[in-house]
Amino acid sequence: MSQHAPSNQNHAHGDARPAGSGHTPAASMTEHKPADIRRWRQYLADERAEARVYRELAQNRSGEERAILLALAEAEGRHEAHWLQLLGEHAGRPRPASLRSQLLGFLARHFGSVFVLALAQRAESRSPYANDPSATPAMVADEQIHEEVVRGLATRGRNRLAGSFRAAVFGANDGLVSNLSLVMGMAASGVGSSVVLLSGVAGLLAGALSMGAGEFISVRSQRELLAATRPTQITLAAAPSLDIEHNELVLVYLARGMSREAAEHRVAERMGLLDCDCDPSLSLQPELPEAEDQHEAVGTAWGAAASSFCFFASGAIIPIIPFVLGMTGIGALVVSAGLVGIALLLTGGVVGLLSGTSPVTRGLRQLAIGLGAAAVTYLLGLVFGAVVG
Repeated sequence: MSQHAPSNQNHAHGDARPAGSGHTPAASMTEHKPADIRRWRQYLADERAEARVYRELAQNRSGEERAILLALAEAEGRHEAHWLQLLGEHAGRPRPASLRSQLLGFLARHFGSVFVLALAQRAESRSPYANDPSATPAMVADEQIHEEVVRGLATRGRNRLAGSFRAAVFGANDGLVSNLSLVMGMAASGVGSSVVLLSGVAGLLAGALSMGAGEFISVRSQRELLAATRPTQITLAAAPSLDIEHNELVLVYLARGMSREAAEHRVAERMGLLDCDCDPSLSLQPELPEAEDQHEAVGTAWGAAASSFCFFASGAIIPIIPFVLGMTGIGALVVSAGLVGIALLLTGGVVGLLSGTSPVTRGLRQLAIGLGAAAVTYLLGLVFGAVVG
């Protein structure tokens, strides 16, 4: 590897010289192990795939976001040139990218959503370059910075999803866990399968309506509280009629957190008394209505309610599917728990993807909590059935 130290130094600043400018890669590559060549070829394939992902995402963006994504693709191109130079004639035919990179490419082509950026953020955070002496320090730094850039882009999408997505995830998981627990508890108590099915349907309807109503009230109340904190336009209408000697308008601006100097300057502007060359930084923008909602992360009340209702119902119907199909006894409970377990893994995985963390860890956490609650309810059902019986 020592023979390639000059090459690495030349690339520390993004210099992508063509192979052969300074040394002959084909001659020097004979000293490298086949494992090194395979690893570099895989890096090359992954860099090409990641550059394609960023370019495909850029096609669905405009303005600043598009420019950022294209700059990321250009940086991946510099990394590609580094591996091409090291490989020389051993670059060979293009290798397929890793499954992770192929999945990113598929999602970028067909969806181009925040999920892709969340996956890309996680991919950048797991770059192997930090522990590979073949990668230059600049490439290692690039990957670290790329993670932060993609995190920033993904955050915009997460903010747009936050309100309704929160209600959807909570609704689906509540439906899965609560109705599975209800079904397990009723079945353990010894009642017939028809009673278990009716209990499950009742739990679905009651829970979905309760979740929808609760989310509507919660979000509407939160938005009303936020709206109550915004300044009104009363200062514009009342200023001309105020008593100059006992001007309480200054109290308004002091209450909003201004310094006394800035508050008095603002009052003079409102009263039309300002006739001096004062500090321009004290002149604030006119109090105009906000052009857009500054609390988009809260979501809309109707959107949150609809998401909660639909996703609770879609989650709550899964535990009763075996009973709807005519299954009874332990077999129905096992199938019900299995279906719910798969759904919990999926919802937990989606949360993990969007949060830029491990989908496997989040999925297993959801599974453990959900099935744990159902198991406790089943045991309580057995106890209740034994006592009543």
